[in-house]
Amino acid sequence: MKTLLWGWSLAGLILFNILANGEMSFDEMDMFNDFNGTNANVLMVGLTLVQAAAAKGAVCLDGSVPGYHLYRGYGSGANNWIIQLQGGAWCDSIQNCQNRKGSGYGSSTLMEKELAFLGLLSNKAAENPDFYNWNKVKVRYCDGASFGGDSENKAAQLQFRGKRIFLAVMEDLMAKGMRQAKQALLNGCSAGGLSAILRCDDFSNLFPPTTKVKCMSDAGFFLDAVDVSGGHSLRRMYSGVVNTQGLQNTLPPTCTSHIKPTLCLFPQYIINQVKTPLFILNSGFDSWQIGNSLAPPSADPNGSWRNCSSSFRCTASQKQFLDGFKMSMLNAVKTFSKFSKNGVLITSGWAHCQAERQDTWFPGNSGAGKVKGIAVAVGDWYFERIKKKSS
Repeated sequence: MKTLLWGWSLAGLILFNILANGEMSFDEMDMFNDFNGTNANVLMVGLTLVQAAAAKGAVCLDGSVPGYHLYRGYGSGANNWIIQLQGGAWCDSIQNCQNRKGSGYGSSTLMEKELAFLGLLSNKAAENPDFYNWNKVKVRYCDGASFGGDSENKAAQLQFRGKRIFLAVMEDLMAKGMRQAKQALLNGCSAGGLSAILRCDDFSNLFPPTTKVKCMSDAGFFLDAVDVSGGHSLRRMYSGVVNTQGLQNTLPPTCTSHIKPTLCLFPQYIINQVKTPLFILNSGFDSWQIGNSLAPPSADPNGSWRNCSSSFRCTASQKQFLDGFKMSMLNAVKTFSKFSKNGVLITSGWAHCQAERQDTWFPGNSGAGKVKGIAVAVGDWYFERIKKKSS
C-alpha cells in the first residue's frame, strides 16, 4: 500500500502551475529547441554515432546509423546510468515517414551535433539533486514508431528498425561501462515516454538481478480518448503507425493476443503487464493530447477549441470536458498504482514533458511546507524513501 497511498495523495492533491504565460507549441519535435545554446551554463553534450549498428540492420528511416549523446558520471554516480529516449511524435503513413527522413527524426545525417541536458539530465546538484552525477544518455529518435518497429518498405526506401536501434545502442553503451551499473533508470518524454514503457522490460533484462533497474514515462501516457467530435483521432493515428511499420509483430504479445494491435500502443492497455518498476508522470491536462488527440483541427473544423487547445483559455463547458479527460486518466492508472513497485504522479498543470524542463523538474524555490516538486517525488520513488503510512 505504500506506493498506492503516496501515489494517489500526489495525484489527487498536487497542483502545479506549469506554464505561467500559457504558451507552448504542440509540435513536440521542436519543443525544447529554444533551450539549445541560450544559456552559457547549460550542459551541452555532443553526438555519438553507432557505426556498428549498420551491420545489425539497426538504422534510421533513411538507412543512416543511429546516435546518442553521452555525459559521463562521476563520484558516487560513476556506476549509475540514466537512459533517456527522445520523443518526437510518429509517422503514420509512407508519405509522412518519407517526409520525416528529411529531418533529424528520420536521419542521423541531419541531427544536431549537440543537445542541451536539462532537468533530469542536468549535471548540477542544485537542479537535479538525486541524479546530477550519474552517467546520462539521450538516445536520438529516428524511426518514427517509439523504438517499436522491425520491418522495411523497400519500394519506399524506408527502414522501420526502432527496436533494433534500441538494442544496438544499449549494446554499445554496455560496452562503454553500463554493464557495471549498480543503478539504472530508463525514461523518455512524450513518444519517448511511450518508448520507455514499451522497452522497459527489455532494458531490465540487460542487467543482472543485483542492479536496481526502474523506468519512468514522462508525458507518454497517451489515453485512448474520445475527441470533441465523438471520434477517436489518436486511435486513427496509431492505426496508421501500426499498419505502416508492421507493429503488430513487435508490440507486446500479452496485449496483442486479446485486443487489436492498434490499442496496444496505448499505455493503459499494457502498463499492468510491465514487470519492471515503472513511474507514470503525466499532466491530467496534457497540452499535446488536448491539441492533437482531444481537439485536433480534424475534430474541430470550426475552431471553437482553438483558444483552449493552444493556450488553455477554455470555456466552462470545455473545462468540464477536460476534467472528464483527467478523471479518465486517473481511472486508467488505478489498478497499476496498486502494485507497490510502481509510482504515479498526475499533475494538474497545462504541460507536456515535465522532467526535461528545469522549471518543472526542480524549480529550486520550494521552501519549508511547500510542494517540493517532481524531482523529489521521482527520487523518493526510485530510492524508496517514502515510509509506510501508519493506519
